[in-house]
Amino acid sequence: MDQGPGADRSPEQTLSPVDAVAIIIGIVIGAGIFKTPSLVAAFSGSEGLALLVWLAGGGLSLIGALCYAELTAAYPNAGGDYHYIGRAFGSGPSFLFAWARMTVIQTGSIAMVAFLIGDYASEVLRWGEHSPSFYAAGVVTALTAVNIAGLRQGKVLQNLLTAGILAGLFAVMFCGALLSPPAPPAGDAPPAAAVSPGKAMVFVLLTYGGWNEAAYISAEVREAQRTMVRILVSAIGLITVVYLAVNFVFLRGLGLGATAASEAVAADFMRRALGEWGARFISLLIALAALSTANASIITGARTCYALGRDFSLFGFLGRWSGRTGTPCTALLVQGGLALVLIGLGTITRNGFATMVEYTAPVFWFFFLLAGASLFVLRRKEPHAARPFRVPLYPLTPLLFCAVCVYMLHASIVYTGFGALAGIGVMSAGVPLFFAAHRRENHTRRKEASI
Repeated sequence: MDQGPGADRSPEQTLSPVDAVAIIIGIVIGAGIFKTPSLVAAFSGSEGLALLVWLAGGGLSLIGALCYAELTAAYPNAGGDYHYIGRAFGSGPSFLFAWARMTVIQTGSIAMVAFLIGDYASEVLRWGEHSPSFYAAGVVTALTAVNIAGLRQGKVLQNLLTAGILAGLFAVMFCGALLSPPAPPAGDAPPAAAVSPGKAMVFVLLTYGGWNEAAYISAEVREAQRTMVRILVSAIGLITVVYLAVNFVFLRGLGLGATAASEAVAADFMRRALGEWGARFISLLIALAALSTANASIITGARTCYALGRDFSLFGFLGRWSGRTGTPCTALLVQGGLALVLIGLGTITRNGFATMVEYTAPVFWFFFLLAGASLFVLRRKEPHAARPFRVPLYPLTPLLFCAVCVYMLHASIVYTGFGALAGIGVMSAGVPLFFAAHRRENHTRRKEASI
């Protein structure tokens, strides 16, 4: 597989361990922590089980991050999973990954965050029964238009929006620690029929998501072989502590049943602690902060569409870059249109955020499994490749990671509904498209060779 120009060039090791920890925390902690606690509580039979699931999510994330650290240190490449899967398994699986990222994973994530913004914006100003969907569609349309115009978020704005997420978390924890909101009514646990730790874990690991991209910096960390394990343990350990603290506060202030029933759990908690003005303040803060996540997803997702157009002539229309605006305009338009279709799907099911989790989860875990398996394949295919960082306790650690991926793939199919089937169907449509693209590439090569 052609690795492209400069593929053998190694990145400079310029990041200190403190820099690396800060980057990982900044990537992983997002607006999702203000939505998923209610969904996790809904599938937990007790407060203790809910907290245990969040703790287990941190441990499983660390195992996966160690596996990705070896891949990224050995094969530093901006293509990420696309590069590892292609290098290990060939162009077919890598094409399918790019297709799934464009139509399911990234667009589903954009719609997911847009619904989260809609849920919290509706706490400030509601626009009827489908208010979250109206806000979600407006967010996708506006941010897509901004990026097409060539206006990208500045570093200062990005940092301010990320700071908003952290400010919201600390505001919730402060209120929980000092204001002692009234105890919730007793006997409000979810019905036993709803208890499903497997489905709860789907939402937990979604909230821990991002470390797989954060691990890409491992090749740029000074003395990575000696410090990478400490960096990953520190970062994910701190994230786990924050997530446990926030969920403890929600459960203590609202109770399991009220947390599970909430559409905007942070707003409901602040309403109980400080009244209506507190709920409106935290809702506005979260909605604004989540714009950062949505905009970043739109920017990176459009680049995936653009790369697919560059690599396969069948999708050549996506590989057009506007010299005037400095953006892949066609890719942005296609991505925005797909995200709006998914928002329509979420509106029909009446719980847009959860539906988008169902839509993306099986596909996400399938390719996560392939990425984990690529570690074994590449060790066998390329035994002499330099590996600045090696996963500890090989092969047990990557085997455990792959086993988790298999379990989560199973859980995201069995314990979810229509959204999962829709995501798998869209991903599967990429198979005949690959053969069509492959035939077209072969035809083009034969035509060029005959000239």
